Amino acid sequence: MDYPFLFSLTLSQCLVSIVALLCLIQQIAYWKKKRHAPGPNFVLPFLGNAISLVRKPTKFWEEQAAFAARSGFSANFIIGKFMLFIRSTELSHLVFTNVRPDAFHLVGHPFGKKLFGEHNLIYMFGQDHKDLRRRIAPNFTARALSTYTSLQQIIILKHLKKWEKMCNSPAGAQNPISLRLLVRDMNLETSQTVFVGPYLREKARDIFNFDYNLFNVGLMKLPIDLPGFAFRNARLAVGRLVETLTVCTKESKNRMAKGDEPSCLIDFWMQEQAKEIDESGESAPPPHSADHEIAGHLFDFLFAAQDASTSSLLWAVTLLDLHPQVLTRVREEVLNLWSPDSDKLITADQIREMKYTQAVAREVLRYRAPATMVPHIAAVDFPLTESYTIPKGTIVFPSVYESSFQGFPEADRFDPDRFSDERQEDQVCKRNFMVFGAGAHQCVGQRYALNHLVLFIAMFATLLDFKRCRSDGCDEFMFTPTICPQDGCKVYLSKRCTRYPNLSLE
Repeated sequence: MDYPFLFSLTLSQCLVSIVALLCLIQQIAYWKKKRHAPGPNFVLPFLGNAISLVRKPTKFWEEQAAFAARSGFSANFIIGKFMLFIRSTELSHLVFTNVRPDAFHLVGHPFGKKLFGEHNLIYMFGQDHKDLRRRIAPNFTARALSTYTSLQQIIILKHLKKWEKMCNSPAGAQNPISLRLLVRDMNLETSQTVFVGPYLREKARDIFNFDYNLFNVGLMKLPIDLPGFAFRNARLAVGRLVETLTVCTKESKNRMAKGDEPSCLIDFWMQEQAKEIDESGESAPPPHSADHEIAGHLFDFLFAAQDASTSSLLWAVTLLDLHPQVLTRVREEVLNLWSPDSDKLITADQIREMKYTQAVAREVLRYRAPATMVPHIAAVDFPLTESYTIPKGTIVFPSVYESSFQGFPEADRFDPDRFSDERQEDQVCKRNFMVFGAGAHQCVGQRYALNHLVLFIAMFATLLDFKRCRSDGCDEFMFTPTICPQDGCKVYLSKRCTRYPNLSLE
């Protein structure tokens, strides 16, 4: 009798049985949480549907939306976590307006706390959250926004000129270029300049850009926090980025304390902080004034401004190319208000007067909401409907994208006139337009983001002629982690104006 063989066979059988039992327990736990919610009935053990989410995210979310067509929500299972996808606008509002310790926690990313840390703005609640937003508010006054728009235009012009040159060889041949990475780089330079201006010097910017790229790559990877994995590289990069921003904050604080004029966002923030300290007469620093904490919030701003804005600018080019009549109207309106030959910056008043271009920007955001979903975690068992309660610990995904196609007349049609003074669908369908979120955590920088999109559309349309280099599936979604055209928005560019304007800060 071969006893060692029998022993090894028995041990193998035991291991297989244990694994099978664990899989069964996990499947039963999934069924118990899912109950009657639509969604796949069977999921892979441990991983769930994580592989299909990473490999084909567009298809994954389309299937979740299809499951949710009737009930307004659907279930699934990702890497040991039960998740719920919310399609219904009203149910999404229920989640957004119940961000509090005993309901939902906003996470921004399914594994955001591991990346961003525990103490950033998106994880705050109640009075503490209100106090911090009150301190942030001076960063987005009319005066501050006017300063930012000047910086934005100069950087946009610099990159438009570079892109057009890349497209046209000295011999006169035209080569199409993919805008995705180029727009991302432009937005990163814009965010750095607007947020921390002169405090992030050239050498530091190169290191900063390298680390931000590591962070961007890690966002779309599985959360394997081990050496050599992209997620670990991203987490370490965030730490270095925050340290760099901490140095910038300290320098701005010292400069504003001397009474200098603000030239970027951190200056406006530190100027108000200096006033608060002077008026209070207290020696103790006010809440939320530590350099490292402010740097963490600056990184939140950078993240929010970077990827979502890149997505919107790419879709603006795509949709203007698809709708030449819209492009013609934008060009006519902009040139009636601003001439490139004037060598003057577009003013805040002129931006406000560009009502049709503003409408185009809003329709771009509605039609292709960049941050398609805003993840939350259920802190308690929460009654979503009369018949279904979200189990504690569930990752909940309210879909901003799906809401944008509900309520609006002919929602599948790109139609900027829906935001005109006559139709005012932004007011009539206000609850469905959740591009900047809803509730207490609604985006504090939405006016800045909209100005950036309007300025880009105005300058791109009037300074350049462009044509998409179309291919099969080029306009399908690619998650990066926001959505952008599958081909990265490949275009031909040529100069439209007689000469580029000579823009500078006066």
